[in-house]
Amino acid sequence: MYRMAQVLTFPSSQAQGFAFLERELRQLLEKKGADDELVEFAIEQLTGIYRKVSDAEQQDFSVALPEGLSPSQRNQLESDINVGVTQLLKHNHRLTLELVAQLLLTQVRLFQLERQD
Repeated sequence: MYRMAQVLTFPSSQAQGFAFLERELRQLLEKKGADDELVEFAIEQLTGIYRKVSDAEQQDFSVALPEGLSPSQRNQLESDINVGVTQLLKHNHRLTLELVAQLLLTQVRLFQLERQD
């Protein structure tokens, strides 16, 4: 008898996403001629923001279904709820990423201006 093992992905998709963002930000800033201090500041800001966003996106909820629903009605309702929630989460995630990018760029610009003074 063969058993299938559970496959664990290392690092997590969240860690992979952050590593991608960090790598891309580092490359972008280096191409723009940023010095090490600016790059490290930007990465620190990204790390803090990413942690807050990741924590905020960890959500769950429960729904009490009315009595008397048939199994097919329950399945359909569960499916509809899952689709709706998934669409909302994707929309909010895209919007959050846009806002994160704007915030990060603003912080980097402010850091640069403060260093020039």
